[in-house]
Amino acid sequence: MKDSNAPIQVVIPLLNPNEPETLISELHVQEGQHVESGDLLCTVETTKANAQVAAESEGYVVGLRFQAGQTGRAGETLCYLVSDPAWEPPAAPTPANEQVSSPQLGQPPPPGLRITRPALALAQQRGLDLSRLSTDQLVTEAMVRRMLEQSDQVEKFAVPEGAFDPTALIIYGGGGHGKSLIDLARLLGSYRLVGIVDDGIPRGEKIMDLPVLGGSEVLPELFAQGVRLAVNAVGGIGNVQIRIKVFEKLAKAGFVCPALVHPRAFVEASAALSPGVQIFAHAYVGSQARLGYGCIVNTGAILSHDCVLGDYVNISPGAILAGEVQVGAGALIGMGATINLQARVGAGARIGNGATVKQDVPEEGVVRAGSTWPPA
Repeated sequence: MKDSNAPIQVVIPLLNPNEPETLISELHVQEGQHVESGDLLCTVETTKANAQVAAESEGYVVGLRFQAGQTGRAGETLCYLVSDPAWEPPAAPTPANEQVSSPQLGQPPPPGLRITRPALALAQQRGLDLSRLSTDQLVTEAMVRRMLEQSDQVEKFAVPEGAFDPTALIIYGGGGHGKSLIDLARLLGSYRLVGIVDDGIPRGEKIMDLPVLGGSEVLPELFAQGVRLAVNAVGGIGNVQIRIKVFEKLAKAGFVCPALVHPRAFVEASAALSPGVQIFAHAYVGSQARLGYGCIVNTGAILSHDCVLGDYVNISPGAILAGEVQVGAGALIGMGATINLQARVGAGARIGNGATVKQDVPEEGVVRAGSTWPPA
């Protein structure tokens, strides 16, 4: 350590200025443990970000104030790093926001739910069904309050059971892919765009004149208002599981994802498209091609006759698939890639931009951008 007589205070970092509560999702050290500079102390997360806290210097961990699964506020002391393990730390304040794991206030949290003590107390006081809360993120008091407000509105303005608008459509995701789908849906002229659902964009903002309605927590309210159709605008290029989870959320909330075909795309009459398929401008889908659930065929891509795409396949702009090509579920074909006649691309494989595939690619296989498969 730089100064063996001066303890180093390690504090919980501020990951999001609008979210001071932080979950200690993993703790990598214990009281009295000796660490080196750069060793991981803990992993922290909020609803929108996560980070790792590392030791600034060599020393002993003393005065550890949190355990894995508890929550603290940004700026609170996690521990001290000292040269003498017998050093006495200052008295620790009583944590106010630790995560609850016991059923002290009534209904216990369901398995996998991460929720702060104030959030759990409010949910139990108002009789909120805890199974409705997302297990994908830390649930805070503010999130519970929003859900309760929305539930109150749904009760007050509930649509008679069974009533719905068959043209009402929401876009889930307000990024670049979402903007393309907004234009596509508007060109079709057969849908009434209600708004955008996005877990990372503040409610009330507008994207291409469409309002952001909130995150996934608003889906029950929209369903109660008679909306039944949704478009998944989360591309999931880096991780297809992100896109799949959105489909699962929509299905769980009762939404159906129609296939959307751009007016300037061409799909042969004998081709079969599953729900959730998205086909963009100037793409071509050949005779007796079969596209699985949630596939994307992007701008200018070509699928020749008898091609078969598994669920959630993403065909990037300008890619060309020759006849009878088969692509497994969740695979990604990069921009300008060429797949030769009758080749098979395994599930979860990734074909880089401009690559040429001459023979079968195994499941989870990777073909680098600009390369030829198999390698010479």
